[in-house]
Amino acid sequence: MSQNNSDSYDYIIVGAGSAGCVLANRLSENPTHKVLLLESGGSDKSIFIKMPTALSIPMNTPKYAWQFHTQAEPYLDNREMHCPRGKVLGGSSSINGMVYVRGHAKDFDEWQHLGAQGWDYQACLPYFQRAETYYLGKNEYRGEQGPLGVNNGNQMQNPLYQCFIDAGKQAGYAVSADYNGQQQEGFAAMHMTVKNGVRSSTSREYLDPAMKRKNLTVITKVLVERVEIEDQQATGVHYQHAGKSRYAMANKEVILSAGAIGSPHLLQLSGIGDKDVLESAGVEYKHHLPGVGQNLQDHLEFYFQYKCKQAITLNGRLGLISKGLIGARWLLNRSGLGATNHFESCAFIRSKAQVEWPDIQYHFLPAAIRYDGKEAFSGHGFQVHVGHNKPKSRGHVLLQSSNPKDAPKIQFNYLQHPDDIEGFRACVRLTREIIEQSAFDAYRGDEIQPGKGVQSDEEIDAFVRQAAESAYHPSCSCKMGEDDMAVVNSQTQVRGVRALRVVDASIFPSIPNGNLNAPTIMLAEKAADMILGLSPLAADHATVAIARDWQSTQRGSSFDIA
Repeated sequence: MSQNNSDSYDYIIVGAGSAGCVLANRLSENPTHKVLLLESGGSDKSIFIKMPTALSIPMNTPKYAWQFHTQAEPYLDNREMHCPRGKVLGGSSSINGMVYVRGHAKDFDEWQHLGAQGWDYQACLPYFQRAETYYLGKNEYRGEQGPLGVNNGNQMQNPLYQCFIDAGKQAGYAVSADYNGQQQEGFAAMHMTVKNGVRSSTSREYLDPAMKRKNLTVITKVLVERVEIEDQQATGVHYQHAGKSRYAMANKEVILSAGAIGSPHLLQLSGIGDKDVLESAGVEYKHHLPGVGQNLQDHLEFYFQYKCKQAITLNGRLGLISKGLIGARWLLNRSGLGATNHFESCAFIRSKAQVEWPDIQYHFLPAAIRYDGKEAFSGHGFQVHVGHNKPKSRGHVLLQSSNPKDAPKIQFNYLQHPDDIEGFRACVRLTREIIEQSAFDAYRGDEIQPGKGVQSDEEIDAFVRQAAESAYHPSCSCKMGEDDMAVVNSQTQVRGVRALRVVDASIFPSIPNGNLNAPTIMLAEKAADMILGLSPLAADHATVAIARDWQSTQRGSSFDIA
């Protein structure tokens, strides 16, 4: 890493996360570009970040993650929801669950329909391919020479993983050979960003190889205060480092990659946002852009849990001795239960027959456990994480003062829209129907959660309000498009301000049906070409047509969820 003392750079990237590390690598490939990468957190070299099974630790550790909380969520019985965001090299790719889901082809066609020109599936597919090395090799949809390692962990050695897929088939759903390929819809083996038994974060795969470049400067443990705006142009960044205030000048562009919480907050601190909001917080108004911080979206989920009649679940491996043995094997050869996130099978289905593409997602786990890694009950069990993935509820991120140390006000308004409530009723009823198939007869014990007594709409609604948790996928708070509430245009440039871009999950126009790390990395790969003025990669038209237009023959739900 260069120790360049100059305060003048061509590109300044704020945030060394899922997008920022990609940009730092791609922009610094040209040795004539001087690139500065600023990160609030520090090193990602912890064993708890590297070891896939330890995923719950960095997410809940202040050293590695901003421990944000929402304001009281009015449609979730006024609960304040945990919203951790990466504060470490690699950002949220260093603290997430490593689940690799691109999204449905029509999610990206929806982006284009919402005004993000050039971001349909055909335009995005080549950048998904460029980013990955898929463990089964290259095909029309998958890549084999990209930085990210993508595989299936321990190859579903626990029989419960296959039971889940078999139960889905028995319930009348499709089975997909590759949900990230031609056909998302159906039940399938799940993919994770793990390479050679180690977390495949953007820090490890994109930033580490670029650190030796003399034209790349990386500064960690900084507090970015604001972007300097002069005559409607971004000219540099004010930040604090090692107790001193510093200023870095941008000769070409400032790029915000601070995430769906950090990027809108930083825009507002810089005087860009709704004029009334800025003035009420004591921030000098520079540019009225009312969409900054609006359109906030997230995935909500709950854990559907059952007791297991056979002692084959991870609940029997949570003692100190078992954990020690798992850790020792991983340290020795990067294998075993330490080398997987344990989400090795999954599904994507529709909440009702009228839905155009899947809007419910499942992660199957051969354990009944909480997200902090603690047992949900005494004994063996298994669970599926299930959520309605195309929410219509919208929230916001708003600064509460001009002090960059003050956390922003976060409000998702989960379940504000009645269609989201209806979607979660489908989640309960469809999941129960799937797990009660004969494939699970040898393993399925009593239903732990929600419990057999939860049957009516009112009972389901009350359960969801109390049990639902964030899937940790905040996005869309600086949306891309051309309407009055769009924050960036289709080139990722902040509307009305020159030399300033936002490149991260905040600029998604709508949230995809799946986990967000894969599309965020894809977005950064594609944005890097835009910034460098390179011609976009091209996709095969026939391949795209198959993935976009494939229609399942699976049935809809077997009950009326209206």
